Amino acid sequence: MSEPRLITESGLEARVATIAEPVCEGFGCRLVRVRISGRDGLTVQVMIDKADGEVTVDDCADVSRDLSAVFDVEDPLDRAYHLEVSSPGIDRVLVRASDFERWIGHEAKIEMSRLIDGRRRFRGVIEGYADGIVSVGMSGEAGSETTGLAVADMAEAKLVMNDALLRASLKAGKQALKA
Repeated sequence: MSEPRLITESGLEARVATIAEPVCEGFGCRLVRVRISGRDGLTVQVMIDKADGEVTVDDCADVSRDLSAVFDVEDPLDRAYHLEVSSPGIDRVLVRASDFERWIGHEAKIEMSRLIDGRRRFRGVIEGYADGIVSVGMSGEAGSETTGLAVADMAEAKLVMNDALLRASLKAGKQALKA
């Protein structure tokens, strides 16, 4: 069993995710998230990852092909749709405990599903993860402070594209080539 996602979808996106997850796992991939939008009629975006972070174009094509066949049988959508299967990319969303642990030291944008101290949006450096709480270091007018945010209350968490993240991604790519 793969590591569970802590930040998940609701409604129709949750139904599609329930169908998609075993298909992804069948190819050694992990479902990251499902988004359904009205773009180009109806677009179903399925984001996949692997434990080592190395998702190939072939992985996306394989998952897309089999997912299309399963959707034809399960018929979770009431109209025609475009299916897009992709990797999380550099500025990936964070949905598992290991995502927060792996990206300690990097900046993230976090949107909460409820107000925390009068706000829903937080932006800062991930300082740690323990027992369902992400420690986020934030700088502001009053100086620096660390805030603990419960993953259970998060609607979305995403890395911020910046020079440090790009350097880390390039370094990981070079290490993968050596292996």
